[in-house]
Amino acid sequence: MKIADYLSREDIARFTAKSDAHAWRLVLGNWLAIIAIFVVVGLYPQPLTILLAVPLLAGRQLGLAVLTHEAGHRTLFRTPWLNTVVGQWFCALPVFNDMPSYARGHLRHHQLAGSRDDPDLANYAAYPVSRASFRRKLARDLSGRTGFKLLAAIGRGAAGITSSERRASARPFLAQLLVQGLMIAVLAAFGIAWAYLLWLGTFVTAYMLVIRIRQIAEHAAVPDLYHPDPRMNTRTVDAPWWQRLLLAPNGVNYHLEHHFMASVPCYRLAALRRHLQAGHALDGVPQFNGYGPLLRHVVV
Repeated sequence: MKIADYLSREDIARFTAKSDAHAWRLVLGNWLAIIAIFVVVGLYPQPLTILLAVPLLAGRQLGLAVLTHEAGHRTLFRTPWLNTVVGQWFCALPVFNDMPSYARGHLRHHQLAGSRDDPDLANYAAYPVSRASFRRKLARDLSGRTGFKLLAAIGRGAAGITSSERRASARPFLAQLLVQGLMIAVLAAFGIAWAYLLWLGTFVTAYMLVIRIRQIAEHAAVPDLYHPDPRMNTRTVDAPWWQRLLLAPNGVNYHLEHHFMASVPCYRLAALRRHLQAGHALDGVPQFNGYGPLLRHVVV
């Protein structure tokens, strides 16, 4: 699948155009949603509001991770230094990641996707899996075992929870602790310091499950995991708005299009998909309308 077969130079310029305004809309929108969730649970600290907050917060934590990914590709903001600063301090560090380390590891995934050297294969190569196997994975995620294991790895020197890189110094770890401390301080200033436990509890439980679903949606049980064509080794899920809110924020469900041309910002991937469909580039590619059919495909 060659870019030039489906996109003109004008198309490439249009789809790869970066926008500070679009980027700020996504970053601020994500944080305003997080603030709104904390306001509601702070005003109404009841079991129902807390139970509703958990999946919503998990979706927003994934939203920050997706924006980290975009900033790591240098495609979120048009202004280069904003990718570096906002991507690290307002997107990566709040979810225990380190953007420079993540970007280095993720680049290898793009270079080696469709081969047996893909560093991310462990996340999806075993699929499809049995229902019993998937239930065990769910139990590990929702019980906190997966999340606390990853946090322990960070304590031992991993750069971040989604990075295979080892940190070269203690600076990323200290920055992660600083940002978590600032979150606690802000919540404490409003008299709800306890709400940080909701952030951390969501992170080590529901967020781990959301990450797992995202990973298997992107590459698990695809037509041919070891084929260089992204139409064979990568998947897009056409999901309704409420699933995108909880499981696929900021265009992360358009993963095939992202692998087709990684220089396209996340806020232009939907338009790129429509263009490829109109040009018959995706004819014959299996289509999944929602994460329910997708999960039924990967869990047998």
